Amino acid sequence: MKVTGALLLTLSAVTPAASVYVIIPGIIQQAGTGAFLSLAFAAVVGLAMAFVYAELASAHPIAGGEYALFGRTLGPLVGFAFMGMNAIGCALAPAVLALGAGAYLQAIWPDAPSVPIAMGIIGLATLLGVLNIRTNALVTGAFLVLEVVVLIILAALGFSHPVRGAGELVLHPVALAGAAVVPAPLAVIGLATAVAIFAYNGFGSAVYFSEEMVGAPRRVARTIVLALLLTVAFEFIPTAAVLMGAPDLKRLIASSNPFSDFVSERGGRALGVAVSLGVALAIVNAMIATLLINARFYYSSGRDRAWTAPVNAALIRLHGRFGSPWVATLVAGALAMIGCLVPFHLLLVLTGAGLVVMYALLCVGVMVGRRSGATAHGPYRMPLYPLAPLLGLAALAYVLYSNWIDPDVGRPSLIATAAMAAVAIVYCAAMRRRRGPGWAVEGPGEEAAVAAAPPPS
Repeated sequence: MKVTGALLLTLSAVTPAASVYVIIPGIIQQAGTGAFLSLAFAAVVGLAMAFVYAELASAHPIAGGEYALFGRTLGPLVGFAFMGMNAIGCALAPAVLALGAGAYLQAIWPDAPSVPIAMGIIGLATLLGVLNIRTNALVTGAFLVLEVVVLIILAALGFSHPVRGAGELVLHPVALAGAAVVPAPLAVIGLATAVAIFAYNGFGSAVYFSEEMVGAPRRVARTIVLALLLTVAFEFIPTAAVLMGAPDLKRLIASSNPFSDFVSERGGRALGVAVSLGVALAIVNAMIATLLINARFYYSSGRDRAWTAPVNAALIRLHGRFGSPWVATLVAGALAMIGCLVPFHLLLVLTGAGLVVMYALLCVGVMVGRRSGATAHGPYRMPLYPLAPLLGLAALAYVLYSNWIDPDVGRPSLIATAAMAAVAIVYCAAMRRRRGPGWAVEGPGEEAAVAAAPPPS
């Protein structure tokens, strides 16, 4: 692939329509029209993280993704410990997406059984994931066009009948306090920014496809930055349009489905149902891209001999016709199906804080890589270094604080993440004793050596 194919896959993994309909409503409920500022502040942090991702991925375009970047900059133990954490996340995160699709299918099928539908979506995505990567880029690209159409409809409905201007959203943001509309406190806007950062997440997943890109060191960096910019545009513009066009702010902020309600109010029920179906298909698209990412993660972990010899040999098998890691794809799909059986609230707790750890390690990794020379050979260098990683660390410190003061999901998620990290560190320390001090993150071309390697004594 070149930039276009990787960009289609990456944007599909971000799934902007699902972020708008699933994540941003919570931001609006929390900060009201201050969501406009929250999303703007989060875009600045996102750009900083895109620069960090781009520099690391340019130097180490490896299908293992973040754990491979950490292994090359922060050392094998950190890399493999994060790999252990990510192995759990890869099994659970797709289930959150698949179960979320059911909520929007209920607009058409009110009695839709969520778990069987989620498993069916994952099964379909798994079968598609076995195909050639360029075929998947075309499939996800077609879905992505539909997703963008949904967002264009949303923006058009808002901008066509504006009730308030952008200046009012910036200078006089309001939120709900009980039943009253009051000025939105800056602290509340800041807490909502912590959630908004996650709404833009996914732009860095281009690194997982880097081994299948032509001229990856330069192109993967460009793909990551472009993915972030397009993600911000696709999410920020429709949200701003609805905030400007909503006739009743109190009703909009209080709604758990503000965008669905807005479309139905302005465009009628038929358009509302069509848009809900489009959002459900967007989540299916995200499911395909996510399973492709997870398959490449498991493939890379097998190449790095992270498991037993038979498991490693199976994970690195490529399909004879499609060239895809088909066993790793089937494993990713099977684990995601099992994840659908986990209670939804527990899924949120187990997957909620892992992104904070990952972003923090990325910021530290890029600074260590600069000092040690581990990224010196990469063709991309971020502008205004070290502003981006320092800004990222400062924002993440605030995200940690906002999670800690949330007793429902945030604090339990931090505790669960710490527990998973401890388990991963113990496992990796045990494996390192078996593998010896030479156990390290490998690159492309090591598959034959792994397949021929005897099991450890």
